[in-house]
Amino acid sequence: MPVLFKLLTAVFFSCLSLAAHGEKLRIVTEPWAPYVYEDNGTMAGLDYETTVIVFQRLGVEVQWQFLPWKRCLAMLDQGHADGALDIFHSQERDALLLYPSEPLSEVEFVLFYANERPHPAATLDDLRGLTVGVSPGYLYGDAFSEANTFQREPAPSHEANFGKLMLGRVDMVVTDRRVGHHVLKALGLEGKVSQASVVVSRQQQFLAVRRGAGMDLLVQRFAAELKRFKQEPAYATLSAKYGRMHEQTAPIPAPEHAVEQQESSAR
Repeated sequence: MPVLFKLLTAVFFSCLSLAAHGEKLRIVTEPWAPYVYEDNGTMAGLDYETTVIVFQRLGVEVQWQFLPWKRCLAMLDQGHADGALDIFHSQERDALLLYPSEPLSEVEFVLFYANERPHPAATLDDLRGLTVGVSPGYLYGDAFSEANTFQREPAPSHEANFGKLMLGRVDMVVTDRRVGHHVLKALGLEGKVSQASVVVSRQQQFLAVRRGAGMDLLVQRFAAELKRFKQEPAYATLSAKYGRMHEQTAPIPAPEHAVEQQESSAR
């Protein structure tokens, strides 16, 4: 029997087993606009809509749940969720999770500061003595996580982090570039907050699932279908839809003394 036929058969019966028991794949995630979020009661976002289309093509039904990211990780650890959307790969999670070979997207962690209290950091060394707002459960890369020259202060949401920034309770906020611009527009803070030039880290985002019977074959099939979908006009249209959103939110004027953007992991 050809290997490809065996693979497709295994995936088919894995999905059929879920359907036979009236079960859905339980996927958890945290609102992370514009990748995944809720818009007037409807889930949306580039990675969410992409994942929905891929699973529809695979014949897999999904039950979605929004939770704080730290809770999402706890649900995975306790077996109360089957997978997580927009999770970063880390070796510590390999024993629990399976990752498709094809990522959904890539994030770029950057730092934001209030224009009234400018901190145009060009390197992580420029954070010395500062307090940076972070999100619990996120992985920002070893260089940021292991640095001992600045303080990290968690907040329950990205909106709360930027609220603390405007109140002067933190000096800077770290988050993905596109997420940050989206939140600033939603909060009406455009023109009041600027982005520092330092890039903390870049990381690919995945749809990862807990290890279990048939799951290894499912992630292989998911990766193949995701890669195929990315080559289609439908994905280009979807990407352009959220790309236009980024273009609308991206320009945040920086003070004249801010240095130029330079090139330089994860939830």
